[in-house]
Amino acid sequence: MAMPENVTTDKDFPIPETMKAWVLGDPGELNYVDKPVPTPKRAEVLVRIDAVAICATDLEIIHHGPPAMIEGDLPFNKNYTPGHEYMGTVVALGPGVDEFAIGERVTVEIHAGCGQCKRCRQGMYTSCHNYGKNYGDVDKGHRANGFTTDGGFCEYQVNNINTLVHVDDSMSDEEATLVVTAGTSMYGLTEIGGLIAGESIVVSGPGPIGLLGAAVAKALGAQPVILTGTRDNRLEIGKQLGADHVINIRKEDPVETVRKLTGGKGVDYVLECSGAPNAVNEAAQMLNRGGKICLAAFPSDSVPVDVAYLVRNNIYLYGIRGEGKTATHRAEAYMRQKRFDARLIHTHTFAMDDLPEALRYAKDRVEDAIKVVVKNRHAAQMVEAAE
Repeated sequence: MAMPENVTTDKDFPIPETMKAWVLGDPGELNYVDKPVPTPKRAEVLVRIDAVAICATDLEIIHHGPPAMIEGDLPFNKNYTPGHEYMGTVVALGPGVDEFAIGERVTVEIHAGCGQCKRCRQGMYTSCHNYGKNYGDVDKGHRANGFTTDGGFCEYQVNNINTLVHVDDSMSDEEATLVVTAGTSMYGLTEIGGLIAGESIVVSGPGPIGLLGAAVAKALGAQPVILTGTRDNRLEIGKQLGADHVINIRKEDPVETVRKLTGGKGVDYVLECSGAPNAVNEAAQMLNRGGKICLAAFPSDSVPVDVAYLVRNNIYLYGIRGEGKTATHRAEAYMRQKRFDARLIHTHTFAMDDLPEALRYAKDRVEDAIKVVVKNRHAAQMVEAAE
């Protein structure tokens, strides 16, 4: 493909004119079509997508629209490509880009904030100000790949350089797709505690973020790390990732058990990843006075919260959205150093043209799927050639 003269390419990484991409039509409707390969602009690179992990938010976007929508302010985004947890190889550099090299393996954050509003300048670019103004406005510099702009269920995508995280060659493509998930957990722990060595924590909900939340907390030195959930097999994975204790809430009272495990004191932190209706109230009761709760899950409905209990016990409540404050860079470092094995939550792999089946596995938890990854054929061919 003939890129503009101010875009740097390399003959060893040929770029086609068009690519295969999944495109969203009406809610729930995905079509596999040919699309032009996008061109990187200033402060952007073109990434050849090698692998994409499926997130529960992808399912929400495909069927209902992006969670960025606030009471209908943003319309259902038709005619774009979803998918946001992807990794790949840099194949072209936009004008003036020298921070990355062609051929470099990267994983990507979702959000490139506008860089102008108060929150973006604080590193909270996943909560870019001014919905309906900066958020989703590419001319303002804001991109949310797979949310408001084209994402990763395709062969090539442009990314702002601020969203790229170098991936060490010791990491497989599948493992690299999990850096953003670990980064989301890292962001939550950063917000509530920073360096949490010696502090105690409960992680509720052994989905991908919860499981890696337990892993990151342990890597940061938390003790004990207590994981709660309803599925014994997932709790067992949590143990392998570093949880000191696991609690099946269908078999024992989680609040009572946490109190017992902590000598009646309760824990310092709760990372809430379940979205369960009574999760906030239970989290509060697990804490010691002055403890902190971080909410990382989206409950499906409004939930009642015992605010008086929070006030009486001086409990702090935080909410996070995604992977802010470059937490993914720290998560990648922990994964590179093998502080935990994120591969334990990767359960299934499909080819990109089998995306509907991959989505079914993720949605219906077929064969107890946790993280389902789809790979482009060029990535699979490279693995076969190496073998």
